[in-house]
Amino acid sequence: MEQLLRTELRTQTLRAFGSPGAGGISEGRAYDTDQGPVFVKVNRRPQARQMFEGEKASLEALRSTGLVRVPQPIKVIDLPGGGAAFAMEYLKMRSLSRCVRVSVHACVNEWQEDWPTFFTRHRLQAQLDLIEKDYADRETQELWSRLQVKIPDLFGGLEIIPALLHGDLWSGNVAEDHEGPIIYDPASFYGHSEFELAIALMFGGFPKSFFTAYYSKIPKAPGFDKRLQLYQLFNYLNHWNHFGREYRSPSLCIMRKLLK
Repeated sequence: MEQLLRTELRTQTLRAFGSPGAGGISEGRAYDTDQGPVFVKVNRRPQARQMFEGEKASLEALRSTGLVRVPQPIKVIDLPGGGAAFAMEYLKMRSLSRCVRVSVHACVNEWQEDWPTFFTRHRLQAQLDLIEKDYADRETQELWSRLQVKIPDLFGGLEIIPALLHGDLWSGNVAEDHEGPIIYDPASFYGHSEFELAIALMFGGFPKSFFTAYYSKIPKAPGFDKRLQLYQLFNYLNHWNHFGREYRSPSLCIMRKLLK
């Protein structure tokens, strides 16, 4: 592994520092190199390159806005025997001031003419297909058959301007250093700005001032609370697929609420 990194990163120096990090998806380690410190994420799954290429593209898109700081991506590296590594700029981060953490990296999806179609097909239906494959959960499919026809009604009269989203904006994917806030581990795509708030509200860690500032820029549109539940449904389904049946109950609970 170390010789591979030396070759791919074109460095003689490769000295690990700090403690190895283990997340819900990948492992990570920081290294000193000839070009400065880097952070390397490793995943041994067959789809790791696709996942890391998605993360790399997400970081590049977010950096291109010039509006938010993210680590600079360096390279995706195939590993012997399967899997991949992703090298990026190392940033010495700490938890956000007054803000206290699973990551899902989006695959490239085809463009849709409207947001409800994109979200239904490429987010909700994609997660439910995986649940059907692994669990064959009859109650979930029955609720979904009733819910999906109601989704367009939640967006009636709403103008949606596509926004570049982080895609997984929970408190474990934000931090700061001496220069200010940083976001990382994105799963970016273009979509409805409200989507970003669902997971931010689900697991806590963001102060009230964060949401106050957000709503001052983009006020809540009619039907916001119901759509928020719909976006949180995606996150619960996604967690069910990654971490198991403990997320079945909250997934079904939100589906029933949306059907009322």
